Amino acid sequence: MARTKKERHIKCPPVCHLFGPLLSKWGKEIIELGLDEYEAIRLSDHEKLAMIAAAKKMKISAPTFCRILRSAHKKVADALMNNKSLKVCTQVCK
Repeated sequence: MARTKKERHIKCPPVCHLFGPLLSKWGKEIIELGLDEYEAIRLSDHEKLAMIAAAKKMKISAPTFCRILRSAHKKVADALMNNKSLKVCTQVCK
């Protein structure tokens, strides 16, 4: 039985929830990005925070932050490389 997810602290939820190709006949597949993954990308890549500082802001451990960030980067790369849409979930995706 899996442990329940600890609450993550999200400072800036996204304004837009769906990103993807508009005029393409492809891009019909949607990849879901959780709010915790969105926040990890924001803190690490946009705010340029170190992993430990970003983990503290989200109130999670550094290894957990690293796993979340790795998952987020994989999903974003898949969406960009394979012409898929990316949806930021309003709740943490399970």
